[in-house]
Amino acid sequence: MQLYVIARHGESTLNHENRINGDPSVPVHLTEKGRDEARLLGQQVAHIPLQLCVHSDFPRTRETAAIALADRDVPFEEDPELGDIRVGELEGKTLDDYRAWKHTHTRSDPFPGGESLDDAARRYANAFERLLERPETSILVVTHEIPLRYAINAADGSEDLDGPTHQLANATPYLFDEAAFARAIERIRALVG
Repeated sequence: MQLYVIARHGESTLNHENRINGDPSVPVHLTEKGRDEARLLGQQVAHIPLQLCVHSDFPRTRETAAIALADRDVPFEEDPELGDIRVGELEGKTLDDYRAWKHTHTRSDPFPGGESLDDAARRYANAFERLLERPETSILVVTHEIPLRYAINAADGSEDLDGPTHQLANATPYLFDEAAFARAIERIRALVG
């Protein structure tokens, strides 16, 4: 059986400030609380024989993974397609600004200078599919709230990638077997075309 343990990164400085970041070149790191959350993630997965850790190209995901797996010999790989939504001109704006923009646009509208939510969902489905094709049987994936939310809701058969599960705790492991992960990929593709 294949096991995918997917977690959002620990609390970042911008999470704490309620601001958004979709550019991996902007140095956003974990808060002290985020580092504590990453250590707890490590405790929660301590008895799972992980063969690989895949993280996005954002420093906060790499930092979370490094703290969680500090005492383990698990290889790391970076996958930029697991990165957060590319929000373009909304970079560094408040979460309220982001939500206000979303409220007046559709999922297929790209953020000014960025990508659309649907384009990001397609990117996540591609990244998930590559994970599904890997030979390892237990993989830790450290990513962001949106790709994790999409995977959970899609695997559950929701008509909405943003619900019913919406807000996810930082550095909390969510488990998917191969069938659930495949359902998530198929459902994401069906919903965004």
